[in-house]
Amino acid sequence: MIEFMIDLQGGGKAPLYEKIYGYIRDEIAEGRIRRGEKLPSTRLLAENLAVSRSTVEMAYEQLLAEGYISAEPCRGFFVCDITGLYRLRQSVSHPQTEAAHGRERVKVDFSPNAVDTRAFPFHILRKINRTVLSDDTEELLEAGDRQGEYALRNVIARYLHQARGVNCRAADLILGAGNEYLQLLLTQILGAGRTVLMENPGYPQAYRTFCNAGYRVKTFCAGGKGAVCEEAQRAGVDLVYVMPSHQFPMGTVMPLNQRIKLLEWAAADEGRFLIEDDHDSEFRYRGRPIPSLQSIDCHEKVIYLGTFSKSIAPSLRISYMVLPPVLLERYQRVCGFYSVTVPRVQQETLCMFIGDGYFERHLNKMRGVYRDKRDFLLRELKKRDWAGHIGGESAGLHILVEVRTAMGEKELCRRAEERGVRISGLSEYMLGSEICGGERGPRLLFGYGKPDEAEMGQGLFILDCILKEEQK
Repeated sequence: MIEFMIDLQGGGKAPLYEKIYGYIRDEIAEGRIRRGEKLPSTRLLAENLAVSRSTVEMAYEQLLAEGYISAEPCRGFFVCDITGLYRLRQSVSHPQTEAAHGRERVKVDFSPNAVDTRAFPFHILRKINRTVLSDDTEELLEAGDRQGEYALRNVIARYLHQARGVNCRAADLILGAGNEYLQLLLTQILGAGRTVLMENPGYPQAYRTFCNAGYRVKTFCAGGKGAVCEEAQRAGVDLVYVMPSHQFPMGTVMPLNQRIKLLEWAAADEGRFLIEDDHDSEFRYRGRPIPSLQSIDCHEKVIYLGTFSKSIAPSLRISYMVLPPVLLERYQRVCGFYSVTVPRVQQETLCMFIGDGYFERHLNKMRGVYRDKRDFLLRELKKRDWAGHIGGESAGLHILVEVRTAMGEKELCRRAEERGVRISGLSEYMLGSEICGGERGPRLLFGYGKPDEAEMGQGLFILDCILKEEQK
């Protein structure tokens, strides 16, 4: 068994357990403590360093969580094999290198936009790709339909009608490489000088896209007392961007009476339209599926946006937009010369993936996977005193948690990132300079799409340690 000579006086104001953890971690990473060597017991090391035993236990728990050491019952703690572990060096480097280091450092990713790639049906996609390419047809080399391949638009239209109640034909759909592209295309269809109303906090990409297109964007606090139609009337806008079935990032659902009033507001003026972003609509874990706003629109005022980024994979970059007849005619007249931005081979592959039933089976499987992960995360959070109100747990791939701490939200996220946990605060999704929600503690978005149960447990443990430090 080895002994440690750790300088606890240096290292600034860092907690004692962190100094112990950092010293042992560096010794292991540099090879000065070799694989299989036994560490001092927590009692012995605490006595040698003149610190409390709980301080050493916290350091060891962190080393355990990060895989530097292992614990063997009745024997003690032993150094693990960390061959291939990339040790970050504190040095000035090129920004691109620093970004790569940041990716290496992240051990637990609670991003609300990440998905579980472990269950992705690679074998099915390989099989479909081989089929698509084995046809040896020259048509695949041609540009194809400017709105997207008709066969793909047809299977998407059928899926949307069955799953979301959307009333559309293949001719009403336009395909594009991501929602941002379709939103930019929409601004050209609608024309310049428009004013759009958005909920705050909301979807920053859409906010920036509209701003970049020269639109005036007004916001109102999501979840406030005012109904959306009243806010639209007060703000004097002609467009409203909403996520009625699962508002991001709050996770709320727009009540039916508000949906009806909003549709009535849009119908009162021929220049008004509603942009429905059906965010995370595929994943609902409680109650019946919420029909889309477009499905109850009798006045053809709803522009419907959707994507396969969450249901299949973010890298797929295939989104779709359903236009009402008056805007479809304007699209064909003003923007109909644009080529589709999705490669034809990719469209053919997705068409077969949906048309042959693989997409539905994959979606049903992932609903079960995400439900289990959500349930695990909720159980673990409810064991923790620092976890206050939890919202948005009925659908989507993240939950919103109020954290009981005097620490600021950005500081908490920064400390978590430094220790390998990527998590975002609600303030990151505030649009413009307006802050909604008043004086409240940190509210964090725990995405459960990417991490497995072990990783989520590790991430929560690290947050436990950070919040315990603050209490001392």
